[in-house]
Amino acid sequence: MNPTVPATAPAAQPHILIVEDDEVIREATRMALERYGFPVSTAADGLEGLEAFRAARPDLMLLDVMLPLLDGVGLCRRIREESQLPILMMSARTDPIDVVSGLEAGADDYVVKPFESAVLVARIRTVLRRVRTVPAAEAPAPAPAPAPVPVDRAEPAPTAPPLPEHVPTAPAPTAPAPRSVRSFDGMEVDTESMEVRVHGRLVPLTPTELRLLLEFTAAPGIVLERSTLLERVWDYEWGADTRVVDVHVQRLRAKIGSGRIETVRGFGYKLRRPA
Repeated sequence: MNPTVPATAPAAQPHILIVEDDEVIREATRMALERYGFPVSTAADGLEGLEAFRAARPDLMLLDVMLPLLDGVGLCRRIREESQLPILMMSARTDPIDVVSGLEAGADDYVVKPFESAVLVARIRTVLRRVRTVPAAEAPAPAPAPAPVPVDRAEPAPTAPPLPEHVPTAPAPTAPAPRSVRSFDGMEVDTESMEVRVHGRLVPLTPTELRLLLEFTAAPGIVLERSTLLERVWDYEWGADTRVVDVHVQRLRAKIGSGRIETVRGFGYKLRRPA
């Protein structure tokens, strides 16, 4: 079966790819999203989903965990090798291992079936908003204008003595790091280009991982509770599943270095200050 791709899609609306083997759920979800104005592509198994992703280049993938040929966790890993596309996992089970496996594979979030279409759309919009909105970099403060120097017009200004033939020049001052760059012991986070480098090496992060790191680098040494991170990064109120925070912190540690983010048991996490 070839993946279905709409012939035309409104440019203003994000394109959603649904990968779901249950035809009833797949079509019901497609029709629900189309009612909300989303252009939708569908695929019925993991390999078909990979083909549809490469052909359609959607803005978000809605991915079932249990799929034939290539399961959702395996497909998620394959997608992450090629793209930082937002991925929302769907699961009919509430087994913690099932949820964590999808998040560890690179998913940004998950929903448990069955779900109301309004709830699904709200979760999709939240994930897309996280991708498209990043904190604005602080603009450098303008330099103050120099104060006018009074000149006594009654007397001529003194003439400077002639300079010697060889004038020793002071070394040029080292330019300070741009205010858009946050530096932490070999790690640099550029809040304008949204790039992260560790010891000069570019580290690819998903949009969710980047937003999480920005929260830590904005408050180094400060403990951030899981509930605070859920609200700031995922736009969730208290009461949501905090495992999504734990798994994303683990993924972030694996990419930037395990010792940079400390666990404060019973409270949350903090970015270690440089020694």
